[in-house]
Amino acid sequence: QVQLAESGGGLVQPGGSLRLSCAASGSIFSINTMGWYRQAPGKERELVAVVSNGGSTNYADSVKGRFTISRDNAKNTVSLQMNSLKFEDTAVYYCHFFNRRSFAHGDQYWGQGTQVTVSS
Repeated sequence: QVQLAESGGGLVQPGGSLRLSCAASGSIFSINTMGWYRQAPGKERELVAVVSNGGSTNYADSVKGRFTISRDNAKNTVSLQMNSLKFEDTAVYYCHFFNRRSFAHGDQYWGQGTQVTVSS
């Protein structure tokens, strides 16, 4: 079992910055991915950014150039630096962890979510 602890959500003005962090603990496997998803009011949950244990990253087109994801493998922590925030970034952000336990199988875990509100 893996537990995820999120932090860093809050209220910020348009154009501002915010940093989210998530720490994973428990049965961490060597091959895994950590990342962030978000769900805005009235919208489906969507991928924001993910990073593998090897450092490979993927970003949603809407956040490319503004958000940066990084991780510390020793601490099993992932961070999302969000710059130039827009109204459209307002959402509940969920930490996500995919634990690869075999060549063909893995387990996924979700944080409880942290609110990010961009408002003037």
